[in-house]
Amino acid sequence: MPRRPAEPASGADLELPKKPRIAANGNKLPDQIREGEILTDITKNQWKLGKSIGVGGFGEIYLASSNTCRAVGSDAQHVVKVEPHKNGPLFVEINCYLRIAKPLMIEEWKKKRRLKHLGVSAYIGSGSHVYKNDKYRFLVLKRFGQDLGKLFLQNGKKFHLKTAFCLGIQILDILEYIHSHGYIHADIKGSNLLLGHQKGTENCVYLLDFGLACRYTDRNGVHKEYRCDERKAHDGTLEYTSRDAHIGAHSRRGDLEILGYNMLQWLCGSLPWEDSIAYPEYVHIQKKNFMSNIPLLMRRCFPNSEPPSKCSLPEHIISSISWLTM
Repeated sequence: MPRRPAEPASGADLELPKKPRIAANGNKLPDQIREGEILTDITKNQWKLGKSIGVGGFGEIYLASSNTCRAVGSDAQHVVKVEPHKNGPLFVEINCYLRIAKPLMIEEWKKKRRLKHLGVSAYIGSGSHVYKNDKYRFLVLKRFGQDLGKLFLQNGKKFHLKTAFCLGIQILDILEYIHSHGYIHADIKGSNLLLGHQKGTENCVYLLDFGLACRYTDRNGVHKEYRCDERKAHDGTLEYTSRDAHIGAHSRRGDLEILGYNMLQWLCGSLPWEDSIAYPEYVHIQKKNFMSNIPLLMRRCFPNSEPPSKCSLPEHIISSISWLTM
C-alpha cells in the first residue's frame, strides 16, 4: 500500500524565525540572556542576572546581584554590561577600568583633591561567559539612576544656568582624574552621564561608557605624538565630537571641547549643526567656523536672548573655554 504524502504543518506548528534585534546605531544585537543566568568573573565572584534595563549600541545592561540564592529584584544595586566577545568597545572599556578605576585609586584621589564626590564608577568585576554556544564579555558596575539625556528631554530641552554649571564642574573633576591617569574619554554626552542611584548621590553625576577611551601617553608616561588617523576620523557622537576627533586625533583638549558643546546645548536647547549630522565633514567645517568666531556662535545659539555672562561662569570653566579658542 503506497504511503500517503506527509501533510504540511499547520501555521500553529511552524516556528517563525526570530526578528533580529537592531540597536539605534544599526548594529545587530545578540539575543537576550535569560534571567537567573549566573556569571563568574575573573576573581571567581558570581553574579546572577536579573531583567534587562537597557540596550546600547553593541550590547545589553542587566540588573545583577552577588546573592545567587535568590531572584534579582528591582532593588538590585549592581548591573552587568554584556556584549559579544568579539566586540571591541567593551574590551577597551574593561582595560580602561582595570587601569584607572580601582576603588583605592579613586578614594586616594578624592582625599588628595579634597573632593566629597568623584563621578568615576569603581571597577567591580569582569569576565567572559558562554550562553547558548555564544561567547560574551561582561563588566560589573554599581547601578546608576537616570541619564542626563533623558532628563534634558523631560525638562523641555533646557537646563537652568546653575544646573548646567554645577554639572560642568563635576564633569571637569572627572576629566581631570581620567587625564591624570593617561586616558581620554572621547564620548562625553547626556546618555553617558548618569545620576547616582543610592541615597545621597541623586545629584551626583557619573561619566560612563569608556568604549572609545584611548591612551594619550605611552607606558613610560610620555605624551604620544599628535597625529591624525583617518580610521578614527569622526569617532564619537557627531553632535559633540571635537575638532581634533573629526580628524582622528583624540586629545585632552578635545574632551574639554566636547564638554563645552554639551553645556552649550544644555543652555540653549540645540547646536547649530544638529540638522547636518548625516554629513560629518560638513559638521566639522561648521565647528571650525563657529569656534573661530565665538560671538557668532553665541548669536546663533541665543538668537532671542543674551547668552550667559562670562562673569557668571566659574573661573576654571571659562579658562578652559578660552584656552580651547586660542
